Amino acid sequence: MALFGLNSPYFDLATLNFCGLNFRGSSLHGLGLHELGLRRERSLSGHFSAFFKDHNQSAKKSGESSKIRVIRPFLVLWLIVLTSGVIQAQSTAELKLSQEAEISVLTVGPGTALYDRFGHSAFRVKDSINNIDWTFNYGTYDFNAPNFYGKFVRGQLLYSLSAGYFSGFINHYKKQNRSVRQQVLNLDSEQKEQLFSFLMWNAQTANKDYLYDFFYDNCATRIRDVLVSNLGDQLNYTTGFDPTPMSFRELIQAQVPYNDWGSLGMDVAIGAVVDVPATPWQFQFLPKYVAEAHAAATIESPVGPQNLIKNDELLFEPRETKAPELSFSIVLSFLTSPLLIFSILGLLLVLRSWWDYQRNKRCIYTDRAIWLITGIIGTLLLLLWFGTDHLATKMNYNLLWAAPTSLIVFALSFRQKSAPWMGQYQLFLVLMLVLMVMHQFTGVQSFAPALWPLITGLLIRFIYSRSAIKKEQ
Repeated sequence: MALFGLNSPYFDLATLNFCGLNFRGSSLHGLGLHELGLRRERSLSGHFSAFFKDHNQSAKKSGESSKIRVIRPFLVLWLIVLTSGVIQAQSTAELKLSQEAEISVLTVGPGTALYDRFGHSAFRVKDSINNIDWTFNYGTYDFNAPNFYGKFVRGQLLYSLSAGYFSGFINHYKKQNRSVRQQVLNLDSEQKEQLFSFLMWNAQTANKDYLYDFFYDNCATRIRDVLVSNLGDQLNYTTGFDPTPMSFRELIQAQVPYNDWGSLGMDVAIGAVVDVPATPWQFQFLPKYVAEAHAAATIESPVGPQNLIKNDELLFEPRETKAPELSFSIVLSFLTSPLLIFSILGLLLVLRSWWDYQRNKRCIYTDRAIWLITGIIGTLLLLLWFGTDHLATKMNYNLLWAAPTSLIVFALSFRQKSAPWMGQYQLFLVLMLVLMVMHQFTGVQSFAPALWPLITGLLIRFIYSRSAIKKEQ
């Protein structure tokens, strides 16, 4: 899903304060707000300005003390703030969509960055009569939020609904050469007004934030859930949308390249909870499946069920790009890819074990390096499982090859290089890898393909190391 920081250069972000439109980072001239009550606010502000201008003179004439002259402007300023909120609330209450208004669901295609691989969704409200063409986007967050990175790691990051110009939205994705699909909703005037009012309310400062979850509460699921909450039983998603069964992990893997460090890290971090089959409803954590579900959905009308989507069109089709020619960057990308790196590491472990066997001497530094690195990885995975609110990182059986207990063995190995219990521990690690293979073939958890050359090397090393430790006794 797309991620917008609050300082995005291409998206005119807005924060709706009070019950009115108090947009941050944009003057929003063209949103038709001048006809919706701002003139009254300006008029009132003019009266207050005149008051400030004549304040000192009148106060001096009346013989007021200097303290009162200082305090009074602040009291008046406070009154301005309160009155402004009331006026903005009244202005918003008067903002009604015309008969020409349309509300659409926008679906953005995948980008090249890892976090863009899954696409994006947003609402568009277009009303040419009222000079409105806005997007409502549930995919924004604030980089400047207190403890941003800590909340992100712990799964406690708040995302927000923000509003902005449609022109800024589509230009942003045109520059990224990403498709933009528009599905105009087949709603009557009352339904459009209800949905628009909800979006306006939801974009207020007090209501705009929500606790993000990658699978169950994101920019795509919010689009669907907002429609369900506002249209209720009139909306029917149960027929028509019946995708080929896939697990959550398979849905993710279909969006990202398998031989990439980012996708590898994601594959290692998420656990067995994502290896269960997803229902058609759960497919919709991905924007493209929200669009497909809408294309098949129906809505009740006085004449019977009608298609939910009145018009489905591609607003921007990505330009075709030529296949990249062989270059240094492509070669470097392959040479640093996870599959090649782990294949080399696995081969080195096999060769190291064979060399140690030939000279009848175990290299303790190799075993220590394995215990240290896998122990650190296992500790991080354990923290993701038990120390965060991420649902996707639970039940992670990558701990079978990255055991946190190896850190203890690493530390103890400096006191005693060889002991019977170390041989038993190496046997334990062999059994864990065998169990990992069983998990892969029985479908308990699918492991990253790039890992298997390394796992093979680790298995051979553990078997040799156990045998060598027994001989050292």
